[in-house]
Amino acid sequence: MALGRLLGLPSREPDPDADDRSGGASAGTGSSDTETVRRIARELDAIPRDRARYLAAFAYLLTRAAAADLHISDVETAEIERVVEEFGAIPEAQAVLVAEIARTQSLLHGGTEDYLVSRQFRELSTLEERHALLRCCYIVGSADGTITADESSVLQQIARELDLPAGEVNELRREFAHTLSAIQAMERLRARPPGRG
Repeated sequence: MALGRLLGLPSREPDPDADDRSGGASAGTGSSDTETVRRIARELDAIPRDRARYLAAFAYLLTRAAAADLHISDVETAEIERVVEEFGAIPEAQAVLVAEIARTQSLLHGGTEDYLVSRQFRELSTLEERHALLRCCYIVGSADGTITADESSVLQQIARELDLPAGEVNELRREFAHTLSAIQAMERLRARPPGRG
């Protein structure tokens, strides 16, 4: 599994040659890989290995936030690509490919790798970068105008897994409160004319 290898996550069978591979990200792609997978792997080879691991975890967590309601909308996908490009300071084509790998892996393996990727990002990043990631997760989650209850729950879970201080998390949540579905529902009730059931 490309993302797992890229992040250095444990596999079922240890690979003693993993550290000897140049670039690390795409080496070892099998002959059964599709052209798309091979092309993505080649693109990631252009990024230094440590940076590629960081960006892969970053993009995966953005995708995890968007996929919490079991759907990633086109607007959320576009926002993930934009954030990865901007935050990662990489060309748009590479950002699209990194985001696509993360999306595929999240939809196929989400749940089994979620905590492992969060832990990996925590180890690769500073506290400031973890806070920036959570902000980006909120931006992606609210790209379609609403952070659903499921997305909100996953955002809180990601914050816990990244060991972010509760005060910072609450401040960020207040900043995005207007996009939370529960708050939006209360606002609609308040705006409803009296006498309407």
